[in-house]
Amino acid sequence: MKMTSVVKPHEVERDWVLIDAEGKTFGRILTEVATLLRGKHKPSFTPNVDCGDYVVIINAKKAVFSGAKLDDKEYFRHSGYFGSTKSNKLSDMLENHTEKLYMIAVRGMLPKTKLGKQMIKKLKVYGGSEHPHTAQFNKGK
Repeated sequence: MKMTSVVKPHEVERDWVLIDAEGKTFGRILTEVATLLRGKHKPSFTPNVDCGDYVVIINAKKAVFSGAKLDDKEYFRHSGYFGSTKSNKLSDMLENHTEKLYMIAVRGMLPKTKLGKQMIKKLKVYGGSEHPHTAQFNKGK
């Protein structure tokens, strides 16, 4: 009988994955990113261990949105005080706070625990095609 292997946190091997968002649908990118950050694509996936990879998204501002989301969708935040509800349109967030937009969207797909906070730190988002992580990608070559 074959036993299932359980990965320990110090045994996890992490890769760096580069995703070009240009011309791709926003939601499809996010589900792929959440899977990579969680580590569900690996045969050694363990639910209670952060075994995901580092993900770098470039050209984040050039993602495609279906329907009228750019004009209609709003992101709300609330401090807890009366009258402190604030909202931002998706188009404004994409233009001014691209990294924050992707972080909010991906964070909703990850566990709502300390483990999820640990996973989201491995996501790097850049609006243009330039990024400072070329050394990590060339490490194995």
